[in-house]
Amino acid sequence: MIDLGLTKLAVIGAVALVVIGPEKLPKVARMAGTLYGRAQRYLNEVKSEVSREIEIEELRNLHKEVQETAQSFKAGVETMKSDVEQGVSSHIDEVESAWRGEEAADKAHAAAIAAGSTMTATPDDIERKARDFRRKKLVKTSSVPAWYKNRHGARQHVLSGAARVRKFRPGSKSTTTFF
Repeated sequence: MIDLGLTKLAVIGAVALVVIGPEKLPKVARMAGTLYGRAQRYLNEVKSEVSREIEIEELRNLHKEVQETAQSFKAGVETMKSDVEQGVSSHIDEVESAWRGEEAADKAHAAAIAAGSTMTATPDDIERKARDFRRKKLVKTSSVPAWYKNRHGARQHVLSGAARVRKFRPGSKSTTTFF
Protein backbone atom coordinates (compact mmCIF):
# COMPACT_ATOMS: atom_id res chain seq x y z
CA MET A 1 0.00 0.00 0.00
CA ILE A 2 1.09 3.58 -0.46
CA ASP A 3 2.77 5.05 2.60
CA LEU A 4 0.95 8.32 3.31
CA GLY A 5 2.05 10.20 6.40
CA LEU A 6 0.37 13.25 7.91
CA THR A 7 2.67 15.69 6.11
CA LYS A 8 2.07 14.06 2.73
CA LEU A 9 -1.70 14.20 3.27
CA ALA A 10 -1.45 17.88 4.19
CA VAL A 11 0.53 18.63 1.00
CA ILE A 12 -2.00 16.69 -1.14
CA GLY A 13 -4.87 18.58 0.54
CA ALA A 14 -3.23 21.97 -0.08
CA VAL A 15 -2.56 21.15 -3.74
CA ALA A 16 -6.15 19.89 -4.16
CA LEU A 17 -7.48 23.07 -2.54
CA VAL A 18 -5.48 25.22 -4.98
CA VAL A 19 -6.22 23.10 -8.09
CA ILE A 20 -9.87 22.17 -7.50
CA GLY A 21 -10.95 25.12 -5.45
CA PRO A 22 -12.77 25.45 -2.14
CA GLU A 23 -16.25 25.03 -3.63
CA LYS A 24 -15.73 21.65 -5.35
CA LEU A 25 -13.25 20.18 -2.84
CA PRO A 26 -15.89 18.61 -0.49
CA LYS A 27 -17.69 16.96 -3.42
CA VAL A 28 -14.43 15.65 -4.86
CA ALA A 29 -13.32 14.35 -1.45
CA ARG A 30 -16.68 12.60 -0.97
CA MET A 31 -16.46 11.10 -4.45
CA ALA A 32 -12.86 9.92 -3.84
CA GLY A 33 -13.93 8.32 -0.53
CA THR A 34 -16.86 6.47 -2.11
CA LEU A 35 -14.68 5.25 -4.98
CA TYR A 36 -12.03 4.10 -2.52
CA GLY A 37 -14.71 2.26 -0.49
CA ARG A 38 -16.12 0.61 -3.61
CA ALA A 39 -12.64 -0.49 -4.67
CA GLN A 40 -12.02 -2.03 -1.23
CA ARG A 41 -15.37 -3.86 -1.26
CA TYR A 42 -14.69 -5.15 -4.77
CA LEU A 43 -11.24 -6.41 -3.77
CA ASN A 44 -12.68 -8.09 -0.65
CA GLU A 45 -15.38 -9.77 -2.74
CA VAL A 46 -12.79 -11.04 -5.22
CA LYS A 47 -10.58 -12.33 -2.39
CA SER A 48 -13.49 -14.12 -0.69
CA GLU A 49 -14.63 -15.63 -4.00
CA VAL A 50 -11.13 -16.90 -4.77
CA SER A 51 -10.77 -18.38 -1.28
CA ARG A 52 -14.22 -20.04 -1.63
CA GLU A 53 -13.17 -21.56 -4.95
CA ILE A 54 -9.93 -22.83 -3.42
CA GLU A 55 -11.85 -24.38 -0.51
CA ILE A 56 -14.34 -26.01 -2.90
CA GLU A 57 -11.46 -27.45 -4.94
CA GLU A 58 -9.82 -28.79 -1.77
CA LEU A 59 -13.13 -30.36 -0.72
CA ARG A 60 -13.48 -31.98 -4.13
CA ASN A 61 -9.97 -33.42 -3.87
CA LEU A 62 -10.67 -34.64 -0.34
CA HIS A 63 -13.94 -36.20 -1.49
CA LYS A 64 -12.12 -37.96 -4.33
CA GLU A 65 -9.44 -39.28 -1.92
CA VAL A 66 -12.07 -40.51 0.54
CA GLN A 67 -13.94 -42.33 -2.23
CA GLU A 68 -10.72 -43.95 -3.46
CA THR A 69 -9.86 -45.03 0.08
CA ALA A 70 -13.38 -46.39 0.56
CA GLN A 71 -13.14 -48.35 -2.67
CA SER A 72 -9.78 -49.85 -1.70
CA PHE A 73 -11.13 -50.68 1.76
CA LYS A 74 -14.20 -52.29 0.24
CA ALA A 75 -12.01 -54.35 -2.10
CA GLY A 76 -9.87 -55.42 0.87
CA VAL A 77 -12.96 -56.43 2.81
CA GLU A 78 -14.24 -58.41 -0.13
CA THR A 79 -10.95 -60.32 -0.44
CA MET A 80 -10.91 -60.97 3.32
CA LYS A 81 -14.51 -62.14 3.11
CA SER A 82 -13.71 -64.58 0.32
CA ASP A 83 -10.65 -65.86 2.21
CA VAL A 84 -12.69 -66.38 5.39
CA GLU A 85 -15.50 -68.07 3.50
CA GLN A 86 -13.00 -70.37 1.81
CA GLY A 87 -11.37 -71.21 5.16
CA VAL A 88 -14.72 -71.82 6.85
CA SER A 89 -15.92 -74.03 4.01
CA SER A 90 -12.72 -76.10 4.18
CA HIS A 91 -13.12 -76.48 7.96
CA ILE A 92 -16.76 -77.43 7.53
CA ASP A 93 -15.70 -80.06 5.01
CA GLU A 94 -13.15 -81.40 7.50
CA VAL A 95 -15.74 -81.59 10.29
CA GLU A 96 -18.27 -83.29 8.05
CA SER A 97 -15.69 -85.79 6.87
CA ALA A 98 -14.65 -86.47 10.46
CA TRP A 99 -18.30 -86.99 11.33
CA ARG A 100 -18.67 -89.55 8.54
CA GLY A 101 -15.57 -91.53 9.33
CA GLU A 102 -11.89 -91.54 10.16
CA GLU A 103 -10.63 -92.30 6.64
CA ALA A 104 -12.34 -89.29 5.13
CA ALA A 105 -10.88 -87.10 7.89
CA ASP A 106 -7.38 -88.37 7.14
CA LYS A 107 -7.89 -87.52 3.45
CA ALA A 108 -9.14 -84.03 4.31
CA HIS A 109 -6.24 -83.55 6.71
CA ALA A 110 -3.78 -84.61 4.02
CA ALA A 111 -5.44 -82.21 1.57
CA ALA A 112 -5.22 -79.38 4.11
CA ILE A 113 -1.53 -80.08 4.69
CA ALA A 114 -0.96 -80.12 0.93
CA ALA A 115 -2.75 -76.77 0.69
CA GLY A 116 -0.38 -75.28 3.29
CA SER A 117 -2.56 -75.38 6.40
CA THR A 118 -0.52 -77.07 9.15
CA MET A 119 -2.58 -75.86 12.09
CA THR A 120 -2.75 -78.99 14.26
CA ALA A 121 -2.41 -78.53 17.99
CA THR A 122 -0.83 -81.22 20.10
CA PRO A 123 -1.57 -81.64 23.81
CA ASP A 124 1.92 -80.31 24.59
CA ASP A 125 1.17 -77.11 22.66
CA ILE A 126 -2.11 -76.65 24.50
CA GLU A 127 -0.43 -77.24 27.87
CA ARG A 128 2.36 -74.77 27.04
CA LYS A 129 -0.14 -72.11 25.96
CA ALA A 130 -2.18 -72.62 29.14
CA ARG A 131 0.98 -72.31 31.26
CA ASP A 132 1.99 -69.10 29.47
CA PHE A 133 -1.51 -67.70 29.90
CA ARG A 134 -1.51 -68.46 33.64
CA ARG A 135 1.96 -66.91 34.04
CA LYS A 136 0.96 -63.74 32.18
CA LYS A 137 -2.25 -63.45 34.17
CA LEU A 138 -0.32 -63.86 37.43
CA VAL A 139 2.12 -61.15 36.39
CA LYS A 140 -0.72 -58.79 35.52
CA THR A 141 -2.73 -59.37 38.69
CA SER A 142 0.01 -59.88 41.28
CA SER A 143 0.83 -57.26 43.86
CA VAL A 144 4.04 -55.27 44.03
CA PRO A 145 6.96 -57.39 45.33
CA ALA A 146 8.38 -56.72 48.82
CA TRP A 147 11.90 -55.98 47.53
CA TYR A 148 10.46 -53.16 45.39
CA LYS A 149 8.55 -51.73 48.36
CA ASN A 150 11.69 -51.82 50.52
CA ARG A 151 13.81 -50.14 47.87
CA HIS A 152 11.33 -47.33 47.25
CA GLY A 153 10.23 -46.77 50.83
CA ALA A 154 6.65 -47.96 50.58
CA ARG A 155 4.91 -48.83 53.85
CA GLN A 156 4.60 -52.51 54.61
CA HIS A 157 2.46 -52.21 57.75
CA VAL A 158 -0.47 -49.87 58.12
CA LEU A 159 -0.35 -47.63 61.19
CA SER A 160 -3.39 -46.19 62.89
CA GLY A 161 -3.70 -42.46 63.31
CA ALA A 162 -2.71 -42.54 66.99
CA ALA A 163 0.33 -44.72 66.31
CA ARG A 164 1.44 -42.38 63.54
CA VAL A 165 1.11 -39.36 65.85
CA ARG A 166 3.12 -41.12 68.56
CA LYS A 167 5.81 -42.16 66.10
CA PHE A 168 6.28 -38.72 64.56
CA ARG A 169 5.60 -36.52 67.61
CA PRO A 170 8.34 -33.92 68.03
CA GLY A 171 10.11 -33.60 71.33
CA SER A 172 12.11 -35.79 73.60
CA LYS A 173 11.41 -39.44 73.80
CA SER A 174 12.05 -40.98 77.15
CA THR A 175 13.62 -44.39 77.29
CA THR A 176 12.03 -45.25 80.61
CA THR A 177 8.73 -46.97 80.68
CA PHE A 178 5.97 -46.78 83.24
CA PHE A 179 6.18 -50.46 84.17
